[in-house]
Amino acid sequence: MTNVFLGIIAAAVLVMAIIQVAAIVFAMSAAKRIGQAADRFERDLRPVMSNLQAITAEAARATSLATAQMERADRIFADLGRRAEQVMAGVPSLFGTAGRGWAFLNGIKAALAAIQELRRSSRRGASHPDDEDALFIG
Repeated sequence: MTNVFLGIIAAAVLVMAIIQVAAIVFAMSAAKRIGQAADRFERDLRPVMSNLQAITAEAARATSLATAQMERADRIFADLGRRAEQVMAGVPSLFGTAGRGWAFLNGIKAALAAIQELRRSSRRGASHPDDEDALFIG
């Protein structure tokens, strides 16, 4: 009977050893497949990463160009503002000079009107008393 128990124990140990070897083989093949999948993933991801780096570099370049354009536009608007202020500062002096010119022209116009009135009155002959009353102040 002891030989039977020893045989059963030996068989059980043999089955356990076979199961352990099978588990080790299965684990090794699974590790190999996982390694292959990781290699494939890395190989597939490499072009994406290089494209992402290129896109990032292009975005940085576009950002720097946009910044330069905004600075340029800012300088242009600042210059435009300064020039507009200079023009607006000069406008009152233009109107002052023009106002004096208009006053001079109005004076000449009044003088010509007076000369024309004198000519008309000399053509009529003597002045009428009514005309003298209209000029009387008092």
